[in-house]
Amino acid sequence: MALVRAVALASFLLTGSAALAADPLPPLPNAVAAPGEIPVLSVHAEGVQVYECKPVTDGKLAWSFREPVATLIADGRTVGRHYAGPNWEHVDGSAVTARTAGTAPGATPADIPWLKLEVISHRGNGLLSSVATVQRINTSGGEFNGSCDKVGALKSAAYSADYVFLRRD
Repeated sequence: MALVRAVALASFLLTGSAALAADPLPPLPNAVAAPGEIPVLSVHAEGVQVYECKPVTDGKLAWSFREPVATLIADGRTVGRHYAGPNWEHVDGSAVTARTAGTAPGATPADIPWLKLEVISHRGNGLLSSVATVQRINTSGGEFNGSCDKVGALKSAAYSADYVFLRRD
């Protein structure tokens, strides 16, 4: 009888967990969604957002976003890099440059926004050659606040995000 109960419990747990795994992910905010586009590559990024101390309109100094510097990771391996432009380069030699097309707030004030970026140029041949859209989602960290007192000073804020590269159907 104990064996029957154990098998029934195991069956319930497996069925329950399979049902949970099959549940769709919550939809992305409309501002960053790309309906009808097909994922080509999804990577995790670890890096920093670099900020520069600059004068603002009232003559005071404030931190201004300068550039990202991040490593792109898939299956535990480095597969590329992300840097100013914004640019993304894959180890196969393909690369894209994009511009912001939509934005949604991060989960907390310390998290950089989620973005939808429209690809404006391609370089090389490879995985990123057909990409039309890049999404930055699941951000953590990256925002930097505080006073700055020296023009040109640089500070960085650690961040992570997931980047999804999509092509049109």
